[in-house]
Amino acid sequence: MKITFVLPYAGLQGGIRVIAIYAERLARRGHDVRVISMPQVFTMRHTAKSLLLGRGLPRPEPSHFDGIDVPHRVLDSVRPVTDDDVPDGDVVIATFYTTAYGVQSLSPSKGAKAIFIQNYEVPPGKFNPTLDATWRMPMHKIVISKWLVDWARDKFGDTSISHVPNSVDMEQFHAPARNRNVRPTVGMLYSSSPLKGCSVSLKALERVAAVLPSLRVVSFGAEQPDFRLPLPSYAEFHHRPPQQQLRDLYAQCDVWMCGSHVEGFHLPPLEAMACRCPVVSTRCGGPLDIIDEGVNGHLVNVKDDVALADRVLRVLTLSNDDWKRMSDAAYRTATHFTWDDATDLFEQALHRAIERTRRGQLGTHMVKHAA
Repeated sequence: MKITFVLPYAGLQGGIRVIAIYAERLARRGHDVRVISMPQVFTMRHTAKSLLLGRGLPRPEPSHFDGIDVPHRVLDSVRPVTDDDVPDGDVVIATFYTTAYGVQSLSPSKGAKAIFIQNYEVPPGKFNPTLDATWRMPMHKIVISKWLVDWARDKFGDTSISHVPNSVDMEQFHAPARNRNVRPTVGMLYSSSPLKGCSVSLKALERVAAVLPSLRVVSFGAEQPDFRLPLPSYAEFHHRPPQQQLRDLYAQCDVWMCGSHVEGFHLPPLEAMACRCPVVSTRCGGPLDIIDEGVNGHLVNVKDDVALADRVLRVLTLSNDDWKRMSDAAYRTATHFTWDDATDLFEQALHRAIERTRRGQLGTHMVKHAA
């Protein structure tokens, strides 16, 4: 197949990493794969901060597409793609709601229209009419978790969804059977994005540390900690660690904690499981697909820092034998998710998009951009 992915800025976000994995694996299977993305845009505040710190004008950050053998074109400006940007092909894939309008308006010669949806990034109880409009577009939907399948059916009446769960590279993420640490250690992803729920996680850590004063926290993220959302003194932070270092960070932890408000799938918990780390998470979406309550981790309600702390403490205070059973169960869960299987499903989803288009099941009309 001739496949084109259309992205917003292709940086180091987890969702971009997933797209890069599929692009590279599809290319290895002999498909003609191309990637088109928008340039990075810096806010005036970001630019001013960089200049004040003597760093000069900000430079584009690295990308998960760096170093992979897939053609990647960055457009000259942030704008919808046009027929002049996209080669003729079999299928063209929007990867974020802001790219969907351009993809939907492309000529049929550019390929069947699909959209790869990795989240519904709206706080619970909120509404984004522009985002919702993309779910109603006549494009084949590919989603990464069961809750997004249910969301498409219940909210938009779409039952022709392809479910392609994210996976983990067990050659990269693994760890031998081990004992619980003498010093209790919690791992977490740091982000100042409100949807990532770091404020909830940090409150939970305070409660855990009050019970276990020797608590150690291992954290990493794509941004330096914000002074308005500081990590505690007993936390160590790794800024943009290389992929090969992530395994060691996960393997140092007795429990991985996620306090997010909403997640499409969320790879870190599954990667932590591959490194034999039980997971305690909010019921934020994706983790529901991988956590078996009390077996490989625990689930709590969103925004409930008290329950989050309680379940983390339960894991940290298990006997060594009980902790090892939970650790081994987490590892077994991870082995059920492979990128080879996921790429098979992604290929099937693209063929389905092409077939639905051929049968006239996907229209070509535009959905008006919501105001």
